[in-house]
Amino acid sequence: MEFKDQVKSSADIVSVIGEYVRLKKAGMQSYKGLCPFHSEKTPSFNVHATKQFFKCFSCGVGGDVFEFLMKIEGIGFFEALKSLAERYGIPMPKRSLVADEDSKIRAALFQMQELAAAHFRENLRSNAGAEARAYLEKRGLRPETIEQFGLGYAERSGKMLRLLEQHGFDKALVETSGLVRKREDGTFYDYFRNRLMFPIHSESGKAIAFAGRALAADDNPKYLNSPETKLYLKSHVLYNLHRAKEGIRKEDRTILVEGYMDAIGLTAAGFHPVVAVCGTSLTLNQVRMLKRHSQRIVLNFDPDAAGANAAERYINLLMDESMQIRIMELDADLDPDEYCKERGAAAYRERLEKAKGYFYWVADRARAAQDPNDPDARVVVLRQLVPLVRRIPDKLERMQAAEDLAGYIGVERGVVLDQFRKSVATRQDAVIERPKVVLRADEKLLLCALFSSPEMAGGLVPELKLIETIGRLPSRKIFQTVFAMADGGAELRFEEVHARLEEADQNLLAEAVLADDKEVTREDALAAIATLRQSEEERRRSELKARIKEQERAGNQQEALRLMMELQGIERAARQRI
Repeated sequence: MEFKDQVKSSADIVSVIGEYVRLKKAGMQSYKGLCPFHSEKTPSFNVHATKQFFKCFSCGVGGDVFEFLMKIEGIGFFEALKSLAERYGIPMPKRSLVADEDSKIRAALFQMQELAAAHFRENLRSNAGAEARAYLEKRGLRPETIEQFGLGYAERSGKMLRLLEQHGFDKALVETSGLVRKREDGTFYDYFRNRLMFPIHSESGKAIAFAGRALAADDNPKYLNSPETKLYLKSHVLYNLHRAKEGIRKEDRTILVEGYMDAIGLTAAGFHPVVAVCGTSLTLNQVRMLKRHSQRIVLNFDPDAAGANAAERYINLLMDESMQIRIMELDADLDPDEYCKERGAAAYRERLEKAKGYFYWVADRARAAQDPNDPDARVVVLRQLVPLVRRIPDKLERMQAAEDLAGYIGVERGVVLDQFRKSVATRQDAVIERPKVVLRADEKLLLCALFSSPEMAGGLVPELKLIETIGRLPSRKIFQTVFAMADGGAELRFEEVHARLEEADQNLLAEAVLADDKEVTREDALAAIATLRQSEEERRRSELKARIKEQERAGNQQEALRLMMELQGIERAARQRI
């Protein structure tokens, strides 16, 4: 067995994908979730445990566990193989498993980030880290929390280049790590100096970058993030997601905060589904990362104008992805971390459970900006909310939101209906309909049977090759591929057949085999073959009857008689089988 096959047979594709996508059981061996590779409201992403294969019936993407990791993490095959081998405790062979150049560079970058993280942690424990430890103590962080989040300290004097060179990394490669910078004279300096260090991880939990908080009052910026590298794209990373995703799936909601300390403080207080953006505005990629785990989100930003403006700005982005949005507000100008420490976790949870739906939060902000004595103020507020209501994709939901807001703002229902009826009636949801190809029940069953076991496939292929009707089925190219592989002595594995097909036929195969996971017996398969043969005989009888009439009209009685005798022979054979 090849090493990649050994790793693949050890991997549980449902478990692996389940770390990135919230899956729900949809059959004996199949699971469904929202596709992580395109935006959708209704789950069409299917994972089959036995076939060890994933397939999205909407966008068409599919493959095995390696292909999923390569696509979701943006890595090469070697990295996906190495990641799975490490996960399942399988030693990588010393023989010629050579990574491509890009994979080698990425592997080196990962090693450098891990070395840097360990170095920063050691610094924090040293005499040089006294000021950073004092800051953490002032913020109320316990030693176990500091350890859990891997916090560290970047000393004032530069030692990073020497550290990485001692581990065999050349200067050119070190420069691409984001840990050091080159001066104009060609010398290097540490990118992070005299800063409290927060390691940033990928969704799979690997250190890929850092954020450093200034400890000196005159050291700007306050937070300094790693530059983008081959490992780190700010728009594709959320702080603490690798820890929070289990909690997000369990509670079916995300708590999104602004800062690293907020994410750490809330997690330490017992709130696990907490993530933060990494020194950038919330992006579409980040929203889709969260949506894979839950479509419910609570925005809990700092209680200042900047925090409120950010929340309002993000609402449109979240609505585009059909997220269910609530806004959490804290009093006394306390940020989430401070609120938990001063008021306690129970008070924070009470606020969390009472978080407003975003419509009501936006309505309150719009209403607060109006003169309460102005008789037209309520209508002005309503008009400001029209664009938000128009963006709700579902027609009934739009109407309900309009009526709810009418009562909340205090406007007559009739006024609201007049304002919204036109947009509700005229809006057309953008739905792309693909032509639907329907497979026969016996056709689907036989495709399932071919991939049930090598023994069953070996017994069925010779019989199927004799049935002319196969060549007229929508799935004929799938069967032809199976026949060609069988003739060549290849094992009929689902992923190998899938890989040889065009996209339309890949979708047909996946729909037949992955969407219906009931067990198929040999008796089921033989019954399906019998129905195919029966339909073939019916087709031949219909053709013969039409040809007989045609010859009779042309006066060719002898040919008509010959065809009639052929028809009688078919009908006689059919009666004998009954």
